[in-house]
Amino acid sequence: MDVILVPGLWLDASSWDAVTPALTEAGHTVHPLTLPADPDARIGDWVEAVVAEIDGAADPVVLVGHSGGGNVVWGAADARPDRVRRVVFVDTMPPPPGAMISEFPIRDGVVPFPGWDFFDEPDIADLDDETRQRVAERAVDVPGAVPTDPLPLSDDRRYDVPVTVLSGQLDATTLAHALAEWGAWADEFSAIRDTEVITLGSGHWPQFSQPETFAANLRGAVR
Repeated sequence: MDVILVPGLWLDASSWDAVTPALTEAGHTVHPLTLPADPDARIGDWVEAVVAEIDGAADPVVLVGHSGGGNVVWGAADARPDRVRRVVFVDTMPPPPGAMISEFPIRDGVVPFPGWDFFDEPDIADLDDETRQRVAERAVDVPGAVPTDPLPLSDDRRYDVPVTVLSGQLDATTLAHALAEWGAWADEFSAIRDTEVITLGSGHWPQFSQPETFAANLRGAVR
């Protein structure tokens, strides 16, 4: 199985380093991506980078998207619904048409890593100081328009693609309650015909805070 790993904002292909051995040992071909860093890049460029990987694979692929990478993989699944076997969302959800990732301060046309104090405590509580420093030092600037670009989705066949949500804190019940407050996000998720929710018991960056456990859960989700 070809598995395409799409990082969240400020991360590159190396953010999957602790995960790839478990997938390759299971016989999968792993494609960890670094998304276009040109300051003029848009969300469409990021989606096209994933689509190019899909088109280069011999068989249907599994897409894995962490955080803001979830928008990217869902856009790619919409572009190639017949070529995607499953989409795995890591502490994020399938976005509805027109959704953006989030808003962050822009400086000189890019979004630099805002520092750990920017994030809610439950998201970062399981990251020790050494890990925080290491990740921050490797952080890459995000093209300024990417986080707020609306994601175009147009092919309802994306709802036929099975979805796994690897959630840091929410289980299926609490996620359903949360979605009830999210409007179009709830509509998007309910339209997907095959979904599952797996609770990791982690913060927002399980690939750093619990790499072995996360890798095992991801390996189980890739099928």
